[in-house]
Amino acid sequence: MDYSKIEEKMLKTISVFEESLSEIRAGRANPAILNKITVDYYGTPTPINQVAGISVPEARLIVIQPWDASILKEIEKEILKADIGINPNNDGKVIRLAFPELNEERRKDIVKDIRKMAEEAKVAVRSIRRDGLDEAKNLQKNSEMSEDELKLAEDKIQKLTDKYVEEIDNILEKKEKEVMSI
Repeated sequence: MDYSKIEEKMLKTISVFEESLSEIRAGRANPAILNKITVDYYGTPTPINQVAGISVPEARLIVIQPWDASILKEIEKEILKADIGINPNNDGKVIRLAFPELNEERRKDIVKDIRKMAEEAKVAVRSIRRDGLDEAKNLQKNSEMSEDELKLAEDKIQKLTDKYVEEIDNILEKKEKEVMSI
């Protein structure tokens, strides 16, 4: 039984969870919210960070400075279309994204979203566990594994599952504290 594949899938789930958390707008300016936005650059959909310099000069401000001024309007249009909850401010040379102060109600909404994402990640980890257990049971059914080996496999898979579910909880707790303390 190859546990490395199971662990690899669980690690991938954790990294996807962390990546989606990084895109959550938590009051601080985080350039990761622009990761999924692409602009049409000479007929090719191109990520913003490949056509412009992105900087965070202040805690609540992102400045986007395109290398080619002709795509300024295109970048502004795509940011509006992406519906990230911030209106771009275009001064003809750069685009500024000013992040508003978060109120208590908005923070609680963000925490709800984060908890939902954490639960989805846990469900994915448990699904990987189920697939691993099914594989072990099939090996035992086909006489490629003894009952004792099956028990050991089930224990090992459960320990991996517990480890990664706990890691998701730790990441969730850290992000909740970050959101509530801004």
